[in-house]
Amino acid sequence: MKVFSTSLNLSTEERTEISDITKPVRDAVQQFPVTAGLVLVNTLHTTCALFVNEFQGALIEDLRGLVERLVPERHGYRHDDPRYSDCERGNAHAHLRAALLGRSIAVGINNGDLTLGRFQSIIFAELDGPRKREITVQVVGE
Repeated sequence: MKVFSTSLNLSTEERTEISDITKPVRDAVQQFPVTAGLVLVNTLHTTCALFVNEFQGALIEDLRGLVERLVPERHGYRHDDPRYSDCERGNAHAHLRAALLGRSIAVGINNGDLTLGRFQSIIFAELDGPRKREITVQVVGE
């Protein structure tokens, strides 16, 4: 078994930004000599998320609306209140949204490529931008 690691750096431009990172992840995987195994894709931040779903405009807007309804930006969160927290960014909503969506994914590798369904993409959600973000890509396999 072999283990390889690399990272991707992203710069986001919006407060909430959802992007398809399948191609950079695929490119990272294909630089290593692994034909069968797993890739673990992990964000090193607590206010962004990674997940697998269809990257289609209307669905992405529905997802944006869903997280805004479930976790409104201003809702009296303790994390945003200086009496309870030293956070000056007012980003409790981003932490909570990221907790719901998740921070890492695992995808199979077969024949040296990602094992994704026809409509599946690896999606990155910036929830507290604009920021510079780092995503690690760890490949394990033969």
